Amino acid sequence: MSSDRRPRFKRASAVPIQVTTRDREIIRQIHCHRFLRSSHIVALIGGSEQQILRRMQLLYHHGFLERPRSQLRYYERGASREIVYGLANKGGELLRRELGIAIGSFAWSEKNHTIGRVYLDHALLVSDIMVTIELACRKYGKVRLLHQGDLGLQLKQGRLQWQGTMRNGKKFGPTPDRLFAVEYQDENGQSKRVHYFLEADRGTMPVTRKNQSQTSFQRKLQAYHAAWVQDLHRTQLGFHRFRVLTVTTISKRVHSLVEACSQLESGYGLFLFADKSILLEDILSAEWQGGKPDTVARMMDSNGS
Repeated sequence: MSSDRRPRFKRASAVPIQVTTRDREIIRQIHCHRFLRSSHIVALIGGSEQQILRRMQLLYHHGFLERPRSQLRYYERGASREIVYGLANKGGELLRRELGIAIGSFAWSEKNHTIGRVYLDHALLVSDIMVTIELACRKYGKVRLLHQGDLGLQLKQGRLQWQGTMRNGKKFGPTPDRLFAVEYQDENGQSKRVHYFLEADRGTMPVTRKNQSQTSFQRKLQAYHAAWVQDLHRTQLGFHRFRVLTVTTISKRVHSLVEACSQLESGYGLFLFADKSILLEDILSAEWQGGKPDTVARMMDSNGS
């Protein structure tokens, strides 16, 4: 660990910095994932852990990165001491000016500095999942991960622009925690691409409700199913296959989600469920729980839509 004694959550004067290629990649990765733990960044960037931690400290104190204050509670509880980073204003300007990345004109420092505890916990679960998938794709070599920004889709304030109509006449447009794609070659050497909608479920939303108009995870599943039935992924988003990955907190919650999914009329192969212990496995080849009890599948099995 670095011996830097600067305050963790208050910027202090720092030695002059010349932004390097690796610094730019650190900033780009953080923007791509929204929030990353320091261990995520080390794993994604590679090289000397101590040097990367030192560069992140400098990038924070020079205003390129932000450290959300809501993570202070991790220290108060004596939990993990690795720092969480988000994008700060100078980092956003660098991405726009030097790397040509089209990002909105947000007050990144203020927005990321003041986000709440619940939001940060959820965002970090999303990052845990996405970093695990990205590292697995790199390991396989001929498997390529495409993030949402690589897919050329039209977004409005980060949201997908697709919408359908339920049987009751209500409009819907599922908003996943992340959209990404994986490209790979099948056994015949043909290039394949599968799109995935990610749901990071921390168990805070009821699985079902008696009042169907209230928010529940079952309503999310119904919306994805309706989008599949209405072919919205082809007609509005322009891709041919998708699956919905749900990673939740504990195995008991998985059983409840699968039970809710099994109430759908069809399309069970669209849905894969796992608790977060799957992040400790080879996530691409690991068995996920399917959309009906006693069924399993792997991420790149061919029985999605």
